[in-house]
Amino acid sequence: MTQASSRLASGTNYTLTAGASTVIVASLAAALRSYEHDGVALTETWGDGDIPAGGGGILLAPWPNRVADGRWTLHGKEQRLDITEPSKGNASHGLLRNTGYRKVEAGPSHVVLEAEVFPQHGYPFHLLHRAAYELTEQQLTVTQVLTNLSSEDAPFALGAHPYLKISDVPTEDLTLTVRAATVFESDDQSIPTGTAPVSGQFDLRSGRRVGDIQFDAAFTDLEPVSGRHEHVLSAPDGRRVTLWADPAFAYAHVYISTIYPGVSRAVAIEPMTAPANAFNSGEGLRWLPPGASFSASWGILPGLG
Repeated sequence: MTQASSRLASGTNYTLTAGASTVIVASLAAALRSYEHDGVALTETWGDGDIPAGGGGILLAPWPNRVADGRWTLHGKEQRLDITEPSKGNASHGLLRNTGYRKVEAGPSHVVLEAEVFPQHGYPFHLLHRAAYELTEQQLTVTQVLTNLSSEDAPFALGAHPYLKISDVPTEDLTLTVRAATVFESDDQSIPTGTAPVSGQFDLRSGRRVGDIQFDAAFTDLEPVSGRHEHVLSAPDGRRVTLWADPAFAYAHVYISTIYPGVSRAVAIEPMTAPANAFNSGEGLRWLPPGASFSASWGILPGLG
């Protein structure tokens, strides 16, 4: 049965169970706090008194990643968003990362949460973001739905920020496979400046040991697997954990972190419908008509048997 725990820094936490799997979802940013399968943790987590470390597990709307200098232009008028990444001077990870989502419904193996983006300086639109988590014995599925409550078309992109692991193997000894042909080059603000064919440590198509790579970069031209994208962390013994995503998530951002609390390496694999700075570049940016909704799903698939 779904259990909810409150009085935590990440808000109400909902525990979902199915067979040998357990998932905890936090109301803060509708974040995936943890996913365990048969006693093995598949995602990084954080403490009861903490908020998601490094954006771990949070959902990203109405944009993922960054908007350069927090500035973009709407119908010829400059928009100025709050700077939420002071170290690089950007608006980062959307407008809901510090918002508590409200429960719509919950059951033993699912929970549906939602939150509103209200019109504000830098983003004069009213949106509803709904997140549905569904756990089965085989996998976790997360469906994000964005609805435009405004009277005009609203620009948007969606994303998520999970960190994957196989907890009984040091993450640096895992192999990361991302079937992407193109990597985004970026400047000191982590804003894309162009693209290039993958090469060196950025060529993950045949897999690379996590301990041998370190970067924070986005990829595209993803090769589909059975109609969806799959990004894999695998252990030397053949076990794996896969992040899959609908074709709408045509971009994947990979962050190899050496500063995630308590671990020497952490791997964020972020499905995105657009890359960083899409409000300025237009790449991957979608416009949602009044009253319309956009839906896309991603998930995590254990392969620990």
